[in-house]
Amino acid sequence: MSSTQGGDALVTALTERGYATVIAPRPSAPDYRTVIACRTSTVQTVPSPVTVTPHRAPAARVTVGDHNIAVLGLYVPSRGPKDQRNVAKRAFQKSVTESLPRLLAAFPDMPVIVAGDLNVIERGHQPPHKVFGNWEYTFYDSFQAAGLTDTFRHLHPDEVAHSWFGRSGNGFRFDHIFVSTPHAERVLACDYHQKARQAGLGLPSTPSEPNEAPATEAG
Repeated sequence: MSSTQGGDALVTALTERGYATVIAPRPSAPDYRTVIACRTSTVQTVPSPVTVTPHRAPAARVTVGDHNIAVLGLYVPSRGPKDQRNVAKRAFQKSVTESLPRLLAAFPDMPVIVAGDLNVIERGHQPPHKVFGNWEYTFYDSFQAAGLTDTFRHLHPDEVAHSWFGRSGNGFRFDHIFVSTPHAERVLACDYHQKARQAGLGLPSTPSEPNEAPATEAG
């Protein structure tokens, strides 16, 4: 979400509808930040393991019934302006990659969920997009290497699905939910909901920072 009054209004609307929220710290310069919204009142902010642009990576401990879950929300920067192409994106991704083992080690007794817009696609993505470099596929691979499972791909090994669409109509699976691998078998559903987009409720993308597609939802 934006760090302006519009973002604050979004958090207010979520609260009014019964969601508990964990909001990343406000950035020192204009930028987007990430919020975790939960349909439970028992949510505790915990220190984020991501030290680079932490306003894009809040963390929380969520209690649902008798179960505790650790959650890390991510919003990876886009490629950025021409004079700073991929600088912020690479730095943030490097920090996330380094933080994942620490996150799992900090919560060994509960499921760990990492969710958000990674601004990268998986290897073998359909349709293919030549703009992505190997370093970006390596970032996606780092989640599995750390001990996390892509919940959508776990349940739908061969399904072609997209969470964001460019002006040309090409689809990208940018938005992901990962869960600690020992808990992957507990996931019952994970799908992309397209109704808002199909109804024309989404905003047009911009070259500097694409707007979000409908969120991924897991059960």
